[in-house]
Amino acid sequence: MAAINPYLNFDGNTEEVFNFYKSVFGGEFEMVSRFDTMPEEYWPDQSEINKIMHISLPIGGGSFLMDSDRPACYGPVNKGDHAYIAIKADSEEEATKLFNGLSAGGVVTMPLAKAFWGDFFGMFNDKFGVQWMISYAYDNK
Repeated sequence: MAAINPYLNFDGNTEEVFNFYKSVFGGEFEMVSRFDTMPEEYWPDQSEINKIMHISLPIGGGSFLMDSDRPACYGPVNKGDHAYIAIKADSEEEATKLFNGLSAGGVVTMPLAKAFWGDFFGMFNDKFGVQWMISYAYDNK
């Protein structure tokens, strides 16, 4: 089955964001490339060549969280409420660890608890404005 790989964009703080995510998920970056590694004719403005062109972090189950700094020539990043990154944990303990780690400094919109449909579930916006849903299905069949 195909893996889902959420791809984010930030206004120049991708490195900070992904070091935070790495502290929660663990592991090592699969790739970190900066704009200055591209052929020069593709470079954004000279002031942006040291920003992140692509970064990927394995987050389990064959999936990766990916990102790049959006060059100014593409327009501003609009942080919105139209998408969530949903993670299905393998245990209550893993769900709790991910929820507590990723929500640190953010805003919890639904505390992690047993939900009316039976899953252990919670939602929040992390400190970078990214919306997350963390769940564990007790009937994990």
